[in-house]
Amino acid sequence: MDSSDGCSLTCTAVLEWTNPQGMTTRKVNYRSASLRLFRNNLRDLMIEIRADKVNTTTKLALKGINVLNRFMNEGKATIKFTIERCTLFLSNAPAAQLISFLKTIFVKTTTDKDNNNKSKNPLREHILANVKLGGIQEISPATTSELTSAKERALKIAASRKTPTTPSPSNIRKRKLTDSNTPKIPIAKKLYINPTEIDLTEEQRGILDAVLKGRNIFFTGSAGTGKSFLLKRIISELPPDVTTATASTGVAACHIGGITLHQFAGIGLGTATIERSYQMASRSSSATAWRKTKYLIIDEISMVDGDYFDKIEAVARHLRKNDRPFGGIQLILCGDFFQLPPVQSNDNKKKFCFQSKAWETCVHFNYELKTVHRQKDKKFVEILNSIRIGRVTDDIIQILKSTSSQKVEKSGVLATRLCSHVKEANDINETQLYNLEGITKIYTAQDSDESMSHILDQQLPVPGKLTLKIGAQVMLLKNINITNGLVNGARGVVIKFDDDIPVVKFLTGEIYTAKNEKWTIKNASGSIIYRKQIPLKLAWAFSIHKSQGLTLDCVEMSLAKVFDAGQAYVALSRAQSLESLRVLDFSSQQVWANSSVLQFYQNFRKKITDIDYIPLGKKLKKK
Repeated sequence: MDSSDGCSLTCTAVLEWTNPQGMTTRKVNYRSASLRLFRNNLRDLMIEIRADKVNTTTKLALKGINVLNRFMNEGKATIKFTIERCTLFLSNAPAAQLISFLKTIFVKTTTDKDNNNKSKNPLREHILANVKLGGIQEISPATTSELTSAKERALKIAASRKTPTTPSPSNIRKRKLTDSNTPKIPIAKKLYINPTEIDLTEEQRGILDAVLKGRNIFFTGSAGTGKSFLLKRIISELPPDVTTATASTGVAACHIGGITLHQFAGIGLGTATIERSYQMASRSSSATAWRKTKYLIIDEISMVDGDYFDKIEAVARHLRKNDRPFGGIQLILCGDFFQLPPVQSNDNKKKFCFQSKAWETCVHFNYELKTVHRQKDKKFVEILNSIRIGRVTDDIIQILKSTSSQKVEKSGVLATRLCSHVKEANDINETQLYNLEGITKIYTAQDSDESMSHILDQQLPVPGKLTLKIGAQVMLLKNINITNGLVNGARGVVIKFDDDIPVVKFLTGEIYTAKNEKWTIKNASGSIIYRKQIPLKLAWAFSIHKSQGLTLDCVEMSLAKVFDAGQAYVALSRAQSLESLRVLDFSSQQVWANSSVLQFYQNFRKKITDIDYIPLGKKLKKK
């Protein structure tokens, strides 16, 4: 059965039985188990747990169950079978599959209860079903009507748990008796608001399928084509315990819930000799991470130096004692080489990752996302695609120059100035804040581990200390309410303080009273650290580097000081539309693309064409 249908799951499973006194009487641990839902000959909903390497099967009826799904986004869940006095612990499950599996359980048990309530003689129906079926029946995927019915029930359950008073013990007992046949999934509506529900486009689905088939891939696309969205979906489809999500920068790593590639690799900046790099990476935490990883994801690959890529590939083979490329690890690489290149230090010229020796041996399949989701204006998309490859026509020059006089400000929100250097952006923000009159409010972040605050400062978009005044121009740093436009990158202005809490009016006219939000990251050892802070940042100015991945609805820029190929493209592609953009002193000299990158993409697209001509159904040989 296809695990994507919500009726089966592969993960680590632990079964534990207890006696009436709560003492454990039996326990089994399956490192790799296959779970499936089915109906027995009486049409009772059942779950089967089969060990993959041992011919052992356990079957349990889904009656009187309690499902704990708080950590389902981390691939963990618990199902308690009260009648059997058995607890099933699930872990290392692909989050998307686990959520789908739990949703199917909730949908099917909810439907069963509704059908039983409508049935005049359930026993007679069971007997008739037994005669018709004559045995076990596979569960069909949830239908649209079943999903709708279960979603309504989930929302009712969530609403019923928001009662202002504590119910009496007698009422609790009655509720347990009446609902004993339905899964008590805490905050059941969580099953209906997870990001894995959003449908993928056909081109995104093709890339996900390639990953699930075990291919080493690189996928690219221009700004706004949904690369990060797809990467998050890929991560949710892979077993978390053996998947390492990394990125070349801290902000990008935070965005996909991972760590920086340098943290994971354990070889510092990669300037040491290969022998010294082996020694550095052999330290306990790095070595353990390398050996357990089966899937390595690297986002923003354009900023990874080619020599560094070669070095970590050699380290992978050395630590894993495996001579296959990257020691047998499956690679999922993502990025756009037309955007920001590797950072150069002093006069040490960096080379692109695709220029490394390891690239040809490690990257077997190439894919490109072509549908732009960020900008809806086709004309603006065409302009950006031309600038991406360093081509500037007279028409483009005229259009971008005409934006210099347009008014993009609204509701007191000024345009964010994109700067080519971080220091310039910081200086503008500090000066503008200082010039404002009124009381200063300072908000200090709550960090789970103060010794890790410097790491949180580097990897999170939210500052450790936020200083605000009335009139401060700010940017929202988290999706709060997508429907109302309160999204990451939305621009606003502080209009007042309500009991020392900032109240912000956004460009859309929406009023938002800020409250602490939580950001979490993993450190090199795999443990979770977090920061709680007001989700705002000063936004008179932003650096082009820090803006990567953002969508800005009110932006101004002068590109006179750009110093790298792709910088102008990154800056311009942050704008949501031409109407929300103001470009000052534009010149065609500010736009260029790296010749090596242009050549790479010419060869790259030929390889994509070759892949497209592979006959459907033909088995691909692993390189």
